[in-house]
Amino acid sequence: MELVELTPLSGALVGLPGVNGLSTEQRKRLTIAVELVANPSIIFMDEPTSGLDARAAAIVMRTVRNTVNTGRTVVCTIHQPSIDIFEAFDELFLMKRGGQEIYVGPLGHHSSQLIKYFEGIQGVSKIKDGINPATWMLEVSTTSQELVLGVDFADYYKKSELFGRNKALIKELSVPRPGTKDLYFPNQFSQPFLVQCLACLWKQHWSYWRNPPYTAVRILFTTFIALIFGTMFWDLGSKWKTRQDLFNAMGSMYAAINFLGFQYSSSVQPVVAIERTVFYREKAAGMYSALPYAFSQFLIEIPYVFVQALVYSLLVYSMMGFDWTAEKFFWFLYFTYVSLLYFVLYGMMTVAVTPNHNVAAVISSFFYGIWNLFSGFVIPRPRIPIWWRWYYWATPVAYTLYGLIITQFGEIQDTLEGDGRTVEQYLKDYFGFERDMIAAVALILLGFVILFTFIFAYSIKTFNFQRR
Repeated sequence: MELVELTPLSGALVGLPGVNGLSTEQRKRLTIAVELVANPSIIFMDEPTSGLDARAAAIVMRTVRNTVNTGRTVVCTIHQPSIDIFEAFDELFLMKRGGQEIYVGPLGHHSSQLIKYFEGIQGVSKIKDGINPATWMLEVSTTSQELVLGVDFADYYKKSELFGRNKALIKELSVPRPGTKDLYFPNQFSQPFLVQCLACLWKQHWSYWRNPPYTAVRILFTTFIALIFGTMFWDLGSKWKTRQDLFNAMGSMYAAINFLGFQYSSSVQPVVAIERTVFYREKAAGMYSALPYAFSQFLIEIPYVFVQALVYSLLVYSMMGFDWTAEKFFWFLYFTYVSLLYFVLYGMMTVAVTPNHNVAAVISSFFYGIWNLFSGFVIPRPRIPIWWRWYYWATPVAYTLYGLIITQFGEIQDTLEGDGRTVEQYLKDYFGFERDMIAAVALILLGFVILFTFIFAYSIKTFNFQRR
């Protein structure tokens, strides 16, 4: 941070280009800093000053110069440099069209050696005071000047003493010193898997913590929705005298899970899409592999989703008047938490398997409709045609409703008015819900979380939608 003069911005978000966050010049310096983390011995830059004004270009090149002063080699192409920027370079590799070398050697103080070389060519005009050596160099070495002077600058360089010295230096450096061995790296990445995971998790922590539009707003949204649903379905959880009471309670759970779940899934997609762009660059730089990134992206969501699920459960559970026992509240919190978590992971997964979050949103919307249809609320499982019933078992929302209903009402032995059956028997006959299935339903929902996480990690590792 000190090397690239970004210490004052250490707590800032990078943001989106042209929208918010760092300026173009600051982003270029940050890019240099990110590459320096890997401690490379040589850095290649392609026009680091392009798109910058004179002041910004000077700041970036000062950063490049600071990098060189630490003992690293920086090779970069430069476009229309000012005198100050041009003279910050130590050596110049100049080529004409076709890739033929014209000059390869040191610039010298105030470009003295470059000027001496070209002024030594017969017919080349002398440089005037105040003229940029870079501009003068390009003007005197154009193809038209070659025709006027009758000189091929590429041939002239190959016959020069400078060319001979360069060839001799290359030959000398190409011979390994006695006792040295070829470079060998046992692993592609410098750090072990666990260290990569911790580093990625640390990075994701700060990325989320410094992103209130996503994290804080989502918590506020959850609180607001919990208050709405709590007041809308006030005291429904304590009523089970009639079938309509059960339908009302189940409908409140169905509406809340879908409403929150769809919102969570949709809101995480643009965040993951932006993070994936950063991942492509950092993976290409050899910082870490795909799996640590995927796991950290999953793990960082766990505490945030838990806080939101806890806030929602406390508000809704108390306002809807469910039975305040430790077991029932635990199951309500568990099924709410795991359900919101698999919705978030489903949103992440759809981004990982598609080129961008817009396509992911279209695919997600399709499955939201399918999940709604086969959730077991619109049409109970026993009434779904047998050839479609398999999809009920493949729908995570169905297990959410199964778990929430059976843990709150599955053991009630009161007789329903106008029906003659107990609440437990009615749930079993009409919906197919059995109290003994609680543990299996809880494990299956956890299985969906693991499945979506695995698909997300595998897709991030396998697919690369980056367009260059």
